[in-house]
Amino acid sequence: MDKYKRLIQQILSGRADANIAFDGLCNLLLRCGFDMRISGSHHIFRKAGIEEKINLQKDGNKAKPYQVKQVRHMILKYKLEEVEING
Repeated sequence: MDKYKRLIQQILSGRADANIAFDGLCNLLLRCGFDMRISGSHHIFRKAGIEEKINLQKDGNKAKPYQVKQVRHMILKYKLEEVEING
C-alpha cells in the first residue's frame, strides 16, 4: 500500500488528526487535483467542481487537527478517496 493510500485511511479513521504531517496533507491534495496558492503562512487549495476551498497552516511540522477534519469532510463529500485510490 502506498503512502497516499495509508494517509487517506489515517485521515478517514479520525483517530490521529493531531498527528498528520503538513507536507503529506499538502501533497495528497495536490495529487487529488487541487491547485495550491500560498499567501503568507496560508496554503490555499482549490479544485474545479468543488465549491469549498481548503486553507491549511502548519502547526510545527503537523497540520492543525481542525483542518484535517475539514479535509476529511471534503474527501467524503466529493468521494476523493476513490479518485486517489483508483486514479
